[in-house]
Amino acid sequence: MGSANNSNSAARKARIEEMRRAERSRARRNRTLVVAASVVVVAGLVVGGVVLADSGSGKKDTAASGDNGKDTGDVNSKSSGDSGHFTTGKDGVRTWKGTLARTHVTTPVSYPMQPPVGGNHNPVWADCNGDVYTQQLHDENAVHSLEHGAVWVTYTPKAAKADIEALSAKVKKTPYSLMSPYENQAAPLMLSAWGHQVAVKSASDPEVNKFFADFVQGPQTPEPGASCTGGVMK
Repeated sequence: MGSANNSNSAARKARIEEMRRAERSRARRNRTLVVAASVVVVAGLVVGGVVLADSGSGKKDTAASGDNGKDTGDVNSKSSGDSGHFTTGKDGVRTWKGTLARTHVTTPVSYPMQPPVGGNHNPVWADCNGDVYTQQLHDENAVHSLEHGAVWVTYTPKAAKADIEALSAKVKKTPYSLMSPYENQAAPLMLSAWGHQVAVKSASDPEVNKFFADFVQGPQTPEPGASCTGGVMK
């Protein structure tokens, strides 16, 4: 039994280290892309300025949001786009049965559950590379992190300080996880992933390790391997 546990522990450590290497590689690529994109944007602004100057100032702008007057950016909607309900397993994990929408929106969203486990969300994710936040996040950013395969640990003021500290330490050493306070949830300590959620009694609850093992970059992930850095910074 001891040999099997050691083997599982070694395999998980290897998986986490591989995710860290992949995340660092993505971060380097993202920095390169940002620099390249900045050059293109500056060049475009210069060319655009010349075109506008040549077009004269007497014409009225009839379609500010696109050539046909329609919004070509993100959808603006307060709806989560979700439909369905939770079912609870024998282990206490609640699984959403139904639809979880994935449209990018730029307005606040009203979700059917707290904390939300999916639905329409902000185009920018909350950093989830073991990030621990001391203030409540916007749901719309955190849901985007779940879409990338993160586990989100949340707690209320009723949670024990020792549990908060222990879970914070766990999150800090786990890529694709994040933690933040959350006032309006049903239990002092909760863990959420895309389409899944569980309330735990304490940081030592066996369900904590199981939930992390099952859902950090788990099969429920809509966008496996997507970045958990470069989003909303603390």
